[in-house]
Amino acid sequence: MLNIPRLLIDGAILSGLATLFIILTMRLNPRLWLQDYPEDIQASVPPKTPEERKLSLQVGIPFILLLLAVPLVSTFLVKQQAGSHMPFWSLFVHAFGVVFLFNVYDWLVLDWLMFCTITPDFVVIPGTEGMAGYKDYIFHFTGFLKGIIFSAFGGLIITVIVYLL
Repeated sequence: MLNIPRLLIDGAILSGLATLFIILTMRLNPRLWLQDYPEDIQASVPPKTPEERKLSLQVGIPFILLLLAVPLVSTFLVKQQAGSHMPFWSLFVHAFGVVFLFNVYDWLVLDWLMFCTITPDFVVIPGTEGMAGYKDYIFHFTGFLKGIIFSAFGGLIITVIVYLL
């Protein structure tokens, strides 16, 4: 009952939308994502200002909602297309899969390729140019592992909502 094409397409849509969101907000101010930077970079700059903390919240909430909304709609559509009662675990695998695809994309493309390998100017926080943290592949792999937990937890919440509808 797993709809692999829908899972792959919706995982790609989530990855594209999240990438657009991340890049636009990083261009606005990379410090909005300071909590996601390696520790050496965080330690070398002043803490976020009250304005930056407020803006980080205003950016962070819609980002989390995006990470949950796309797989929620996708899982709901899969359940509707099945035309019958879909098992809970099939729904969970789908919801988890959509979020997990973004997690893999985030790790390999955004973190390892863009952040660590290419390191465009808009990801570099002023005053931290050339710091080792920008090439810390292990830091981002650890983030990927944490993302698996987020994928499972998010997938579970989505599954419960869709299953009960």
